[in-house]
Amino acid sequence: MKQYLELCQRIIDSGKWVENKRTGVRCLTVINADMEYDVANNEFPLVTTRKSYYKSAIAELLGYLRGYDNAAQFREIGCKTWDANANDNAVWLNNPNRKGEDDMGRVYGVQGRSWMRPDKTSLDQLAKVVDNLSKGIDDRGEIVTFYNPGEFDLGCLRPCMHTHNFSLLGDELYLTSIQRSCDVPLGQNFNQIQCFVLLALIAQITNLKPAKVFHKIVNAHIYENQLELMRDVQLKRTPFASPKLIINPDIKTLKDIETWVTTDDFTVEGYESHEAIHYPFSV
Repeated sequence: MKQYLELCQRIIDSGKWVENKRTGVRCLTVINADMEYDVANNEFPLVTTRKSYYKSAIAELLGYLRGYDNAAQFREIGCKTWDANANDNAVWLNNPNRKGEDDMGRVYGVQGRSWMRPDKTSLDQLAKVVDNLSKGIDDRGEIVTFYNPGEFDLGCLRPCMHTHNFSLLGDELYLTSIQRSCDVPLGQNFNQIQCFVLLALIAQITNLKPAKVFHKIVNAHIYENQLELMRDVQLKRTPFASPKLIINPDIKTLKDIETWVTTDDFTVEGYESHEAIHYPFSV
């Protein structure tokens, strides 16, 4: 929590105003923020200065790992975050590549599980990484990236958290996650949960020990319509101790993640928080 709150305060103290053409709402912005999450000691980075609904963040991650491309699929597993981008984004609604209601196009998990080669065959990046790590292999390219500039016009949103780079030292697994853009009051809460869970989950199914996540954010911002709530409400609150994340030990393979795992297989212990804050979301 300390590093999260320090970033929020840094944005308020030294951020610069930037106009945002996509949303029409300007942002108070800083460039470069480096976060670390201690997965080895299970210090789950769940925001405590407002109530955080962590299961929706985990549901979204599960959808990515399964390669979902439709907001209805995400809703079915407990995540509504793609409803607006799939159905209320004017640019996407007018895109001839959109297949209809709830279609997200070739974004996030689609790229991670079905990256299209020039010969039109697909590459499953995640399966390659899991297979290598399960064998104790780190070729210095254990990377899953969702960032495919050649297909930006085929999806409703460019990926924000776009690259996950796994590194193996002995039997300890590390993760470096790179994010080009972060809505800190809303998005980062999800993002840091997902980074932590991703490392913990991949370590579990590859029989490795989770170590740390290094989370690099390039453009960290607070929207103008969020600023008052962050400055005058959330930053005035005293944080509580970090809770612990408990993952169902029966999750042992990538196929398990693809087929039967639900958010009920993830629980937290010792979570205490202040009341919810309803930040506006800019589409």
